[in-house]
Amino acid sequence: MFLPRVTASARLVNCTVAIRIASVSRARFISTVGTPPQAPKLWDSADEAVKDVKSGDVLLCAGFGLAGIPGNYFSGLQYTLLGALAKRKNEVTNLVGVSNNAGAGDSGLGKLLNTEQLEKIIASYPGGNKKFEALYLQGKISLELVPQGTLAERIRAHAAGIPAFFTPTGASTAVEEGTIPIRYNPCGVSTSLAIPGIKRETKVINGKKFVLEPSIVGDVAFVHAWKVDEIGNCVFRYGSQNFSTPMAKNAKLTIVEAEEIVPVGSISPNAIHLPSVYVDRIVKATVPKHIEIVTLSKAGQEEISTSKLSPEKATAQALRNRIAKRAAKELRNGFYVNLGIGMPTLVPEHLPKDVKVWLQSENGILGMGPYPTKEQLDADLINAGKETITLLPGASCFDSSESFAMIRGGHIDVAILGAMEVSSAGDIANFMIPGKMVKGIGGAMDLVSNPDKTKVIVVMEHCAKDGSHKILEKCALPLTGARTVSTIITELAVFNVDRQNGGLTLVDIAEGTTIDDLKAKTGCDFKVSENVGNF
Repeated sequence: MFLPRVTASARLVNCTVAIRIASVSRARFISTVGTPPQAPKLWDSADEAVKDVKSGDVLLCAGFGLAGIPGNYFSGLQYTLLGALAKRKNEVTNLVGVSNNAGAGDSGLGKLLNTEQLEKIIASYPGGNKKFEALYLQGKISLELVPQGTLAERIRAHAAGIPAFFTPTGASTAVEEGTIPIRYNPCGVSTSLAIPGIKRETKVINGKKFVLEPSIVGDVAFVHAWKVDEIGNCVFRYGSQNFSTPMAKNAKLTIVEAEEIVPVGSISPNAIHLPSVYVDRIVKATVPKHIEIVTLSKAGQEEISTSKLSPEKATAQALRNRIAKRAAKELRNGFYVNLGIGMPTLVPEHLPKDVKVWLQSENGILGMGPYPTKEQLDADLINAGKETITLLPGASCFDSSESFAMIRGGHIDVAILGAMEVSSAGDIANFMIPGKMVKGIGGAMDLVSNPDKTKVIVVMEHCAKDGSHKILEKCALPLTGARTVSTIITELAVFNVDRQNGGLTLVDIAEGTTIDDLKAKTGCDFKVSENVGNF
């Protein structure tokens, strides 16, 4: 088959038309790019910027600890978004505050808690605020306790037009069962509930149970950014990105306070974390950032010798390090590892010199380095325990929804967590004591949500302070995850867990400990490996 011949004159006409079309298209493109729209987004004051926030609004407050929290510390007559809203305490009330934490003292949502403007808090880890914990247990405020990764995803989902989604996080726990009270009656925990928890719908997909979670719809978002241009393109600094990006995308009205406001075009398109389309108002941040927990390296502080500690504290410190040293043997060179708060953070100190791992922190950091010296302190660099950190060469920072996608997706090799109880089937309980302690779920439920791909190791003392068992046939406390733990490491022993069939196998025993000692201090039966090691 042959194509018809095109004459020279026809080719000339086609060429001329093509040139004209290309010229017109190019002219339009140049015209559009050369004169970007200049929407009025800069506001002179925080007072004016928050004037449309009204009673009953759902307020999304970004930040993790104090990193990325919208400024609210008074400095003379200076304050920013939360401080401006707190000034309207007589006219703006019954707010629903959504944040990872409930603030601390007068920071974060703590500012609005102190002015009694909050009716309810939706949070992952509110227990750092003692005032909030007391108010909740007394039935004076409502709480929707949400796993941290689920919180980030519920916020991100609405921003993406998704009304609900299925997640493995929280399956077979109090989250699924709806047994975490939203509000107690005013007389406190000894009475009936004013608002019970919300039972979740579940579905089994490919043999695994998933929980249906609704998206969170925000009315207003308060976000703190490092650099913002005049049309609203934002850049966040290190770990301050956390919840900022998904929250800014979610709300009907997003207000950003900026450390630096720069002209349009000053920020490389490759560097923008949050495009301008999501930002409605911009104000200048006017108060300095603060560090919640200053933690220095041994090179940056006077080392405390064990001789300066009381005998009880010296014994406890030695015990914790003994457990951490044994846990370090479970890690291999190049592993991606998430460490829970508390005892797990001691593990890197005991790694052999030839074992290097990538430490991931749930607040959006991959490649955490050691604690800083005084000269290296940075308010935007903290770990999951709010301690100051440094970054290794090759580290990366990202938002909370990205962080938990890594975790739920099984891209982390090992998660090391503390626990209050562990069962012989690998169930773990580590987030609350009903009616007594409401620290929060944090990222723990997400970290144990994919145990087939991410090995879960529990490090803890073998018995509670009162001598009661912590390793049990069945957990008595609300579960963080069901059949998720693969290895239990205590100061006395190391057990491997059969998550499928249930049952523990002793693989290592501490020097000076006998099998009979273990049987007396363990609340369930266990098998003994043919080749039990010592540590």
